[in-house]
Amino acid sequence: MATCEPPPGPSLAALPSAPRATPVALWHVAAMLRVGILGASGYMGGEALRVLLDHPGAEIAWLTSRSGDAVDEVHPNLFGLGLRMIRPEEATPCDVAFLALPTAASIDAAERLLGQGAKVIDLGAAFRLKDRATWERVYQQAHPAWPLAEEAVYGISELHGPAIAKARLVANPGCFASAAILALAPLVREGLVDLGHLVVDGLSGTTGVGAELHRAAHHPEIGDNLVPYNVVGHRHTFEMEQELGLLAGREVRVHFTPTYVPIVRGILAVCHGFTARRVGRGELLELYRDFYEGQPFVLVYDRPAEAGSSWKYEPYPWVSAVAGTNYCYLGLDVDEQRGRVVAFGALDSIGKGGAHAGIENMNLMSGLERTAGLTRRGRHP
Repeated sequence: MATCEPPPGPSLAALPSAPRATPVALWHVAAMLRVGILGASGYMGGEALRVLLDHPGAEIAWLTSRSGDAVDEVHPNLFGLGLRMIRPEEATPCDVAFLALPTAASIDAAERLLGQGAKVIDLGAAFRLKDRATWERVYQQAHPAWPLAEEAVYGISELHGPAIAKARLVANPGCFASAAILALAPLVREGLVDLGHLVVDGLSGTTGVGAELHRAAHHPEIGDNLVPYNVVGHRHTFEMEQELGLLAGREVRVHFTPTYVPIVRGILAVCHGFTARRVGRGELLELYRDFYEGQPFVLVYDRPAEAGSSWKYEPYPWVSAVAGTNYCYLGLDVDEQRGRVVAFGALDSIGKGGAHAGIENMNLMSGLERTAGLTRRGRHP
């Protein structure tokens, strides 16, 4: 697969910072948002539904699936609620629609729903890239509604919050892309690493495979195994290069390889950058804290190393800590002898890497409190 060559972007100084204050308090909203989910039978749609059921400013207008099943037939965690899914053609106008669909179906649905006046959040890949030739090469199909891709705002709120707040169409990022972009953004903005040789190793739980059965995610196959896949040219590579290139104001090259690991939820992006000058961990932690100041869902994991221990793990984030949440934990270390920075991004693949981030974007688009319905923390153990 060919590499991506994103067009030159503005420097960070030209990019607005994400909103740091509550736009409109929930108690000032005149009516609940009526929210629909197209593709509610999959893991991503089901997770959006689970969170929205507890959202103080939203109510479910409809849920769709091709089969029209009862919700608890596919999501047993929602047993007893009496919810049913309808067929996509039965969906009526609503305020906000989430798309958890295959790419071509998302494009058709977005055109229809936007025409009805809904705001649309695509949880898939239909609108993520801004270069048409790259998108069509990567996704191996023609894009029939490219003006919508040009209009869509890439849905990392920490980078594009003000634009998301004004948008009617948001392209939710890929899960690996979210973790890697958040982990590398401060280094790239400051020009501290070689922008032609960023290396990302992505470890993913099997939720990322989706709800349909695949051999690589079948428990007897993955339970005692690690499964590398799409080891070069993975689709999320091009999102990383696009967004980091915007921060850098120049072309960025990301060398990305993903591996499925025997957990259910979660992404750990292990990002390697080669430094242009000598830096220390303390300096970088301060840089990251400044960069993400006021961002409620990105936490810099700055625990000190264990003094005198030969097995050091406490300074680095764990995936289990963010499972089921909209939080991303970022960790750092520096190999000063070899001039290498290691930055970790840990998040839930269908949380901050998917449905939860989509709901955060819905809040921004609708003038709700950014954190509404999303402040739950992870479980331990």
